[in-house]
Amino acid sequence: MKTIKALIIIPTYNEKENVGKMIDAVLDLKRQFNILFVDDNSPDGTSDIIASRIKDEPRVHLEQREGKMGLGTAYIHGFNWAIKNNFDYVFEMDCDFSHNPKDLIKLYDELENNSDLVIGSRYCRGGRVRNWPFKRILMSYFASVYVRLILFISIKDTTAGFKGYRIDVLKKIKLDNIKFKGYAFQICMKYATVKHGFKIKEIPITFVDRVEGVSKMSTGIFKEAFFGVWKMRKMKL
Repeated sequence: MKTIKALIIIPTYNEKENVGKMIDAVLDLKRQFNILFVDDNSPDGTSDIIASRIKDEPRVHLEQREGKMGLGTAYIHGFNWAIKNNFDYVFEMDCDFSHNPKDLIKLYDELENNSDLVIGSRYCRGGRVRNWPFKRILMSYFASVYVRLILFISIKDTTAGFKGYRIDVLKKIKLDNIKFKGYAFQICMKYATVKHGFKIKEIPITFVDRVEGVSKMSTGIFKEAFFGVWKMRKMKL
């Protein structure tokens, strides 16, 4: 029986408060995950912390880029790295513990149950958000409603960034055509997965706003997503 190779891609920029704790949390899980950090030249020394752990832990990997190039391009970089290195399952998650590392087991198990894309969802039945202002929860929820209406998809949490893919999905999608950097990237990857007819499953998670570090949310990221959904309808994905 083939041994499944699982990779978690975690983009980082100024995450020195969280990155060491995240490595410990993932390596303590009952399943074997590799971690690929894609660091955008963090000035706070994030990459130095990762590099120090690589010496003793072969499951931790680091790809450094020259500057801050955006979340979407970091994931594309990671996806191509995963394909090149023959991984079977590929996961996305944040470094700030807004996604609980223990929930990776649930995502993994759903891929084992023949789902092609598993989404850790805040807005399916049982999903929750903690520590967000009510206004931001409403904005996020209705953003997903907006996306569903424009793209004609049934996914509840269209901007979710906690996901697991079978590698066949990433090989099928035309990754080089996706240039979005923020939430629009997350939406576009789900839309492409739908268009190619893959099996998608949403499972409930509790999303917790970051405790340490600084949020990367910006007006530009929101605008990219708002207008980007119209572009997606015409893209070759």
